[in-house]
Amino acid sequence: MHDIRFIRNTPEQFDAGLLRRGLDAQSGEILELDIKLRQIQTDLQDLQTRRNAIAKEFGGIKKAGGDTAALTIENDHIKEKMTILEAEIIAFENELHSVLSYIPNLPAADCPDGKDESENVEVRRHGTPREFDFTPKQHFEIGENLKMMDFERAAKMSGSRFVVLTGQLARLERAIAQFMLDTHTSMFGYTETYVPLLVHDAAPYGVAHLPKFAEDMFKTTTGHWLTSTSEVTLTNLVAGEILTEAELPLRFTSYSQCFRSEAGSAGKDTRGMIRQHQFSKVELVSITLPEQSVAEHERMTEAAETILTKLELPFRTLALCTGDVGFASEKTYDLEVWLPGQNAYREISSCSRCNDFQARRMNTRYKSKADGKNYFVHTLNGSGLAVGRTLVAILENYQQADGSVTVPDVLLPYMGGVMVIR
Repeated sequence: MHDIRFIRNTPEQFDAGLLRRGLDAQSGEILELDIKLRQIQTDLQDLQTRRNAIAKEFGGIKKAGGDTAALTIENDHIKEKMTILEAEIIAFENELHSVLSYIPNLPAADCPDGKDESENVEVRRHGTPREFDFTPKQHFEIGENLKMMDFERAAKMSGSRFVVLTGQLARLERAIAQFMLDTHTSMFGYTETYVPLLVHDAAPYGVAHLPKFAEDMFKTTTGHWLTSTSEVTLTNLVAGEILTEAELPLRFTSYSQCFRSEAGSAGKDTRGMIRQHQFSKVELVSITLPEQSVAEHERMTEAAETILTKLELPFRTLALCTGDVGFASEKTYDLEVWLPGQNAYREISSCSRCNDFQARRMNTRYKSKADGKNYFVHTLNGSGLAVGRTLVAILENYQQADGSVTVPDVLLPYMGGVMVIR
């Protein structure tokens, strides 16, 4: 959510930020609503002032035995007008709030300009793709040949874009998540957190998933939303709170199931585990002071990169351009892992810096030690990593000619002695 005062004071800067995203200027519409709202508020205040004056006059006239009929009529008329204006204020506030809730965050100065994903900027690359002496298979071919990855049985129960993992692949999925959590908590100081998967409207609204992205989420008959990522719940842990400077930064991590409708993805990644309605992910969330967020973004990205480095999976880090950066983000790094079966790099993590955009929606602030005033915190989130896609990357990068899969060294302690999945 944007600060209306910022738009009032610097409309050109606001529109320039939207233009960098490829969007039309919107300050005119917003300020027109704002001017109307403030005029009505002024009119209401003027009426209240006159009403207060009438009350004083009424007392004096009545005490002197005079006629108060005219004041009574005027007071009743003012009361009626105030009721109308109060309703208009609510309507204008709701309209202004609705308009602002659909406007994305402005890109940071260091977010590269570009129209779409084709203009994302590669920041660094780690590892060299393995050379195979056979034609590498895609993960679903490997998993199905192992008889441990079943899309047909999942489809009987749930339809397309679901999977059943069994045996050592199910254990591998669990091992990956445990390894990620252990790394993030021991090396990077994140607090492991168990969070709900069902939330009320305020939680996805707070992280800007509602109202714009409602179609991407699943809603239950009870009015709850299934979380599309534990970013929703981890960030909302501090919703509505006033934190102390000493508490910050707060760092949370969680392993959870995620649910997405994949609206608009018809025809994309229809086979395999790349794009599923239900998938698991280890999420990273940081709540920081404004001056900490840039460094925290680099730190969070390093935490995600460390998982891939330890797994010895080749990857590259991209800075998303202004035309591709997410709705709530001012700057995002994407990590893309090499998949030899697809002969391509595919996204496995996004690490985003949101400045105070989400904090305003959640009304999450901290009390400054310098002046005792309350200011909005900054929020960051990242995948540390998507567990299913990490399993995909392991299957494709560690596959052997006979169809077996070697277990990465760092996962051996979690696999009960299994070194090769056959």
